[in-house]
Amino acid sequence: MAATRILVVEDEFLIALDIAGALEQAGLAVIGPVSTVGDALEAIAREEVHGALLDAHLAGEPVGRVADALKARNIPFAFVSGYGPEQLPPAHRGAPLVKKPFTGKDLLAAVAHF
Repeated sequence: MAATRILVVEDEFLIALDIAGALEQAGLAVIGPVSTVGDALEAIAREEVHGALLDAHLAGEPVGRVADALKARNIPFAFVSGYGPEQLPPAHRGAPLVKKPFTGKDLLAAVAHF
């Protein structure tokens, strides 16, 4: 199944808008954006999510629990971060990483692998 409903987890408002805008322009449905670990976990539990783009840190809080929840449900995801892989949650360092600053093309390339 093609990923058409993408959860956006990003705590910087303007970056979240950029991500959501790029996805929507490509015809994808955006869930969120959400900006906290709690809101992300709630969205995963209640929404039909086909894939996710995750910031590595939400207001300083690591997103390992969000990545764990996505993996447990077999939902593909990529990190969108200015950090390198060494700053990602240890159990998820092999996940795709879109580096900030990004282009819409970068985001869509990551989602295409979902």
